[in-house]
Amino acid sequence: MSNTKGLEGIVATESSISSIIDDKLTYVGYDIDDLAENSSFEEVVYLLWNQKLPTKDELDKFKNDLAENMNIPSEIVDHLKSYDLKTVHPMAALRTAVSMLGLYDDEADTMDEEANRRKAVRLQAKISTIVTAFARIRNGKDPVAPKKEYSYAENFLYMLNGEEPKDIEVEAFNKALVLHADHELNASTFTARVCVATLSDVYSGVTAAIGALKGPLHGGANERVMAMLSEIGEVDNAIPHIEKKLENKEKIMGMGHRVYKNGDPRAKHLKEMSKQLTEIAGETKWYEMSIKIEDYIKENKGLPANVDFYSASVYHSLGIDHDLFTPIFAVSRVSGWLAHILEQYADNRLIRPRAEWVGPSKQKYVPLNER
Repeated sequence: MSNTKGLEGIVATESSISSIIDDKLTYVGYDIDDLAENSSFEEVVYLLWNQKLPTKDELDKFKNDLAENMNIPSEIVDHLKSYDLKTVHPMAALRTAVSMLGLYDDEADTMDEEANRRKAVRLQAKISTIVTAFARIRNGKDPVAPKKEYSYAENFLYMLNGEEPKDIEVEAFNKALVLHADHELNASTFTARVCVATLSDVYSGVTAAIGALKGPLHGGANERVMAMLSEIGEVDNAIPHIEKKLENKEKIMGMGHRVYKNGDPRAKHLKEMSKQLTEIAGETKWYEMSIKIEDYIKENKGLPANVDFYSASVYHSLGIDHDLFTPIFAVSRVSGWLAHILEQYADNRLIRPRAEWVGPSKQKYVPLNER
């Protein structure tokens, strides 16, 4: 039995949801560049769950289903209000709230395919409401109800800020949602599949995935990128700051990727959005120092930027609190988690790998009084 640390390079399942082949990311065979430039997030969610793009009638019905299910139980709003909002981690709040959703769903433990698909719609719809409600409550504001005529991206920004977002903001956020929707068998997706392979319910699978995403090696990179940019402060400080970090053998967040050798194909889309949004916000320094850092690291370490690097300045320019970056990742990625959960249920086998033994052998029990 060979030992591959972190399961790197191990093929654990077959899937028709997304693929990463030769640094090219596709969703159900559609190139991510094509989808990022042309599709709505709702189309992408439908694609991931159904392995085909929707017709106009199918998309209209799907959008309506999402809009009809965006409100969350008042008990969950009350629970969010009960937290010590100065100390609670937003991902911990989200993890608990999503788990609570299962308590208010009569179909939570109904395991047929149609019931699971209805639960998928509810989860996708309600997760954005949970994140925005939490964000407003901790700032002393009341949650804002969604508008049925708004798109998913538009509704998120509206529920977050309480005002109609600009078209460029909706475009940028929609693009970010599309780019983060799925990414093959990443840590949180694998966690979701392991969980539901026991035939546990959809809410357990998504809650488990959120727990995995909460870790800084998975979902927290863009928040740490923004922390680094804030610490640098000004464009002229960028290279000296990075040089010092490299001298101290510190990792530069948002650079390089475990499965991409020649660059993350998603990064260029948010790079362009970062340029446009920082100009509109009058804070071009975030984009300018990002360019300097990316060029320096690429030249000196051979590592190009990944999707997290530019999503940081995009979200910052949209006025989003930095510790909400990872919950927003979950708002998008739940679409992929649910696609994989449905796929796992459709052809299930309990996921139970083996471990290679590296401990001592031939040990003999010694009585307590002789130790």
